[in-house]
Amino acid sequence: LHYFSMPKKKTGARKKAEKQRVRQKGIRTARQTRDLTKFPCNQQMECDKCRKLQKNRAFCYFCSSVQKLTTCAECGKNKCMSKTGDCCVRHPGTFATGMALVGAICDFCEAWVCHSRKCLTSHACQCVLVDAVCAECERGIWDHGGRMFRCAFCDCFLCEDDQFEHQASCQRLDSENLKCVSCNRLGQYSCLRCKACYCDDHVRRKGVKYIRGQAFPCPKCSYETKETKDLSMSTRSHDYGRHGDSYGGNYDDDDDTEDYEPGGAQGWSYQHTYVEDEESEQEDDSDSEDDDDEEEEEESVNEDDTKEKQTD
Repeated sequence: LHYFSMPKKKTGARKKAEKQRVRQKGIRTARQTRDLTKFPCNQQMECDKCRKLQKNRAFCYFCSSVQKLTTCAECGKNKCMSKTGDCCVRHPGTFATGMALVGAICDFCEAWVCHSRKCLTSHACQCVLVDAVCAECERGIWDHGGRMFRCAFCDCFLCEDDQFEHQASCQRLDSENLKCVSCNRLGQYSCLRCKACYCDDHVRRKGVKYIRGQAFPCPKCSYETKETKDLSMSTRSHDYGRHGDSYGGNYDDDDDTEDYEPGGAQGWSYQHTYVEDEESEQEDDSDSEDDDDEEEEEESVNEDDTKEKQTD
């Protein structure tokens, strides 16, 4: 006979500890999946003097003025109301705002950090803008006044000026076809950071164990690959020759003017008109006419001289 014992009933403290453990795990993972624009160090700010929108900064990027209400880059508060907390600067009975709230300036995000001991000790290590350099223009936080974003495809940093232009051309491969970079088979997986395709065999590396259900990492950069059929991938193409009216205008050079006109479905027909050559031909014709007139006058003068000699 086999006797089965019932599991022990969970106590209230055990249930509370398990819920708190799950909650703490969710908080840790939520920071990685949190939108970059939701962080206090990357929020939008309007200057008090010049009224220009920019990223949250200690000083205005345009007029270098200090804001009246400073915002902490870690916790996002602009007023400290704690009377007995972890404040490095004690302010009993009063609320700290403005410069009284300031404890430091972050070297990475260029924003104020409040005088809370937790913010001062943790923000510099986990600032989300530590290596924030735009993938298009290669500008950092100190080189422009806008906010930073991440590309939805390759997860690279983008500035406020280049975010739409980059994402419009991000799903384009560096090769001229959708074949694997290691063989001639069709690439089933694409890496949007390396802009390359891999087949089912070359996407796996030897000696690496993969978890079932998770996406394969890129063999080159270890970024998560995606199936090519789920993306609207395009290949690199080259346009040779000079196109005419279809691209909005004729071609004008210093020496000649060329007017291109479409000449059917397979090619282009063109016409050459040389303005300087026509002018030079007209000048040559006028010079030749003048020479002929001078020769005729000389001949008439010679004939008159011969007639006078004969009469003498």
